[in-house]
Amino acid sequence: MQRLAIILVAVVALTAGVYLSSRQQALEFPVSLAPLSSNLVGSQRPDFRLGSSTGEFVTPHDFSGKTLLINFWATWCEPCRREMPMLTELQAEYGPAGLQVVGIALDDVQSVREFVQKLGINYPILVGETDVIETNRNYGNATGMLPYSVLVDSEGIIRWQYAGEIEHVEISGILSKIL
Repeated sequence: MQRLAIILVAVVALTAGVYLSSRQQALEFPVSLAPLSSNLVGSQRPDFRLGSSTGEFVTPHDFSGKTLLINFWATWCEPCRREMPMLTELQAEYGPAGLQVVGIALDDVQSVREFVQKLGINYPILVGETDVIETNRNYGNATGMLPYSVLVDSEGIIRWQYAGEIEHVEISGILSKIL
């Protein structure tokens, strides 16, 4: 586990430089805004089955008919921690219009439970290790950079991918086009 964390930190540091240099480029929706090893925009979303922080298993089918903002994160990831309150705001703001934020944590269950309770997160949190890494890759993030977000429309089509910390103004503009 410690070796995996060290590898992930190294990959994050390496990709952060690439990400920051590309962040200045203003690209039009619905393309990826940061360099990705696999652009899945326009593709059907992959399936997964992951355990939640409350103990039950969850699949994308549990959110049928909803637009999903899937956010891969970890409690030890500082940019992830910074964007969590904004994701909570997005769920409250856009939930009535059909948005469902889903957090997928690369972490241990106890750390995630404590973090979720402390922040009062209002959306489902899934958690795991190897299974989360595989799901993250299946959703186009072969580099393993965190945070990493994917927007899936109500028909199950990937409409947006983003590697790095998202900003409220950016995601709000994209959500207004999708919802």
